[in-house]
Amino acid sequence: MLPAIASNSMSITKEDEEKAAKTKISFLIEQYKDRVSTLPKHKSWINHNLYKYEGFWYHQGFWFHSNASFSIEVIMALQDEFQAQPSNVFLASHPKSGTTWLKALAFAIVNRAMLKNSTDSNTVHPLLTTSSHECVPFMETQSFLNNPYHANDLIATHLPYSLLPKSIISSNCRIVYICRNPKDVFISFWHFMDKLRDNLSPPIKLEDAFELFSRGVSPNGSCWDHVVGYRKASLERPDQVLFLFYEEMKKDPKNEVRKLAKFIGYPFSEEEDVDEEVEKIIELCSFEKLSKANKDAEETPKVIPNDVLFRKGEVGDSINYLTMEMVEILDKITLEKYDGLDISF
Repeated sequence: MLPAIASNSMSITKEDEEKAAKTKISFLIEQYKDRVSTLPKHKSWINHNLYKYEGFWYHQGFWFHSNASFSIEVIMALQDEFQAQPSNVFLASHPKSGTTWLKALAFAIVNRAMLKNSTDSNTVHPLLTTSSHECVPFMETQSFLNNPYHANDLIATHLPYSLLPKSIISSNCRIVYICRNPKDVFISFWHFMDKLRDNLSPPIKLEDAFELFSRGVSPNGSCWDHVVGYRKASLERPDQVLFLFYEEMKKDPKNEVRKLAKFIGYPFSEEEDVDEEVEKIIELCSFEKLSKANKDAEETPKVIPNDVLFRKGEVGDSINYLTMEMVEILDKITLEKYDGLDISF
């Protein structure tokens, strides 16, 4: 693992830190270039190369605004060096499956004293001013790799179960996975990737994105295979892997939040039930509140703005975009892939 970059010296500026970080990541990219060069590749939705690694597809190098987060080299480095602690809790998901919401809920549950304090002292809760992605870091990000940090042991990942660093499994870390209807995942992902493209690139056509998505050729690979890995793990190791459905969380948030809190080791007490702490957390983490958090903050190439992260968050919105033929194709794949796994939408 890359050594942490010092940040406590008054003589080191933020610009120095960023330069040092990029130098280290450049070294990492060079380190893995031979392995990457042998992998199958395909043009991605935003016209960058995707590389197929152990069944899943990833961008390479400084692919996003000179940032290497979620790149194949960062993933290889994590597999080789990351050492999980038994107390770590990993929040896993395929992109656009409810990640931001799950992070916010878990952070609010673990740190619910902050909610009480903010109410009592008129201070502002972090989730009202800061993205949940800042509160709970992704382990595949460039910043995490340079300076690993765990906020209350909560760490997020888009890695499929089969690509997780071995220490996560061997340390019996708890994993929470959120699954969403593939049709809604696709439409949300299409909107998301279209907003990430550079201004010189043409809009991503729905038909082109559909063709690639249905074949599993998209960043982070097949949505279905991603879900299957964690679903099987949750059935084999229910004490270590909690499998949540986005649709159930929307339908019955109180029950799902209680389930989440108990699994990660922060169950609600009878007194908290009387004080309606569950309801307060649900309100704090509502779509309306989270989508406004840090909305006016300065946007930089390293930070994905809220209008990209948040769109509608609705169940079934895909029906407004997909043709009947597209629906039939995706439903057929879903039925085949999830056969025998007790997954339905």
